[in-house]
Amino acid sequence: MSPRRPGPATDHETGATITATRADGPLEGKSIEAEVVEGRPPKIIDVPADDGSLCRYCLADWVQAGSSAVYTFLYRV
Repeated sequence: MSPRRPGPATDHETGATITATRADGPLEGKSIEAEVVEGRPPKIIDVPADDGSLCRYCLADWVQAGSSAVYTFLYRV
């Protein structure tokens, strides 16, 4: 394995996040911080519900800008 070359930090290395707001479903109106993936909001997020289950959400729109993104409910995992 070769040593890492110094260079610009990736989003993962800097811990860049966006505010993910749920537009509907069991967690409607609640927001969390989600890690940016390759400079963009993640397409899918799994969020713990109050009952211990996971709720899967996806981006409401593929094109979103700024430091927040809106997600819609898909199903419980």
